[in-house]
Amino acid sequence: MRQLNIKEVTQFVEDNIGIFHEKRLKSLDNLKLDKVLKRKNPYLFKAKDTTTSEQIVRGIVDAHISSNEETIFGDWLEGLAIFINEKVFDGQKSGIPNIDLEFNNKGVRYIVTIKSGPNWGNSSQISKMVTDFKTAKKTLRTSNSQLNITAVNGCCYGKDNNPDKGDYFKYCGQEFWAFISGVENLYIDIIEPLGNKAKEQNKEFQKSYAQMINRFTKEFSNTYCNDNGVIDWEKLVQFNSGITKG
Repeated sequence: MRQLNIKEVTQFVEDNIGIFHEKRLKSLDNLKLDKVLKRKNPYLFKAKDTTTSEQIVRGIVDAHISSNEETIFGDWLEGLAIFINEKVFDGQKSGIPNIDLEFNNKGVRYIVTIKSGPNWGNSSQISKMVTDFKTAKKTLRTSNSQLNITAVNGCCYGKDNNPDKGDYFKYCGQEFWAFISGVENLYIDIIEPLGNKAKEQNKEFQKSYAQMINRFTKEFSNTYCNDNGVIDWEKLVQFNSGITKG
């Protein structure tokens, strides 16, 4: 185990945070109105007494952005965690399917699946993770049957006061970052560099966002509003849920 150089972590964040913003902007640029309309519940908009094209457009676009950003940033944080662990424990991205990180510490081989937050999956998804851990252990023990292996579900933020889940440990927030780095307050140390050039990056994103809202609102009004400007709910529901003929 080596001592973590916080300056190296800060430099990594500052050098790579642009990747998150680039993917965030690219996702917005590639968005199509028809695709997001098909994925959203038109009945919900009607039940909420939505009356304007812009309300519907903002609702579907904002929901898409929120979900997509969580995924993109989760992937970015996974890269940061692997970088940090490599500096301290010589950890590496695992070659075993569905395992994100492998490293050794005090005679234990840790296999880690990294998630963004603690409430990432339902019971079937968690069961699959447990199965993946068991498969990974079998794979590793084919070359060393005496290998002491511990499985960990690491979450980049949040809390879990009962980390021992039987088949694996779940470390969240401060506990996770300390686990992979040996630095108790790393979870605080990484927050400041994440804001590097955030204001400038967000200004570009907001410009693209405003243009998209205007473009989608016009497209929605032309397609799903009648001549009086009233939303044609029947046409919208048919597009979203009707049987495609042909």
